[in-house]
Amino acid sequence: MAGQFETKLAELGVTLPDAPAPAANYVPSVQVGDTLYVSGQISNGPDGFVTGVLGDTMSVEEGAAAARLCGISLLAQVKAACGGDLDKLARVVKLTAFVNSTKEFGEQPAVVNGCSDFLVEALGDAGRHARSAVSAGALPFGVAVEIEGIFQLKS
Repeated sequence: MAGQFETKLAELGVTLPDAPAPAANYVPSVQVGDTLYVSGQISNGPDGFVTGVLGDTMSVEEGAAAARLCGISLLAQVKAACGGDLDKLARVVKLTAFVNSTKEFGEQPAVVNGCSDFLVEALGDAGRHARSAVSAGALPFGVAVEIEGIFQLKS
């Protein structure tokens, strides 16, 4: 039986993929007490990596869609860390987002809203969080967005 968060995701037409495997020498997440630290999730969808540079080859709307994919991957990692039960998530605490953009581009917060809006839509008040949204001159594999997260789990 699907839990509260999985039911809401289904209503939104979102099925969480298997948690992406690390691309280098690190673990996908680390739990300390009731806090789960999830490694950066890159913009990767069913058709592969979403690549591009905001302010050059991508629009804010395309960047926000890429950030939403990061949010989906973050939740997939949380679900995996919680033994498949996403309802063990108490809340999203903080996101740190990196946007592959030109030095002139200044709309990183609008891009990262793609992830933030998705988390609030999917999780309600539990999805509200603190965050940082910064520019990056390049990201792994040329992706548009990478986002890491800190989550509180239910005890």
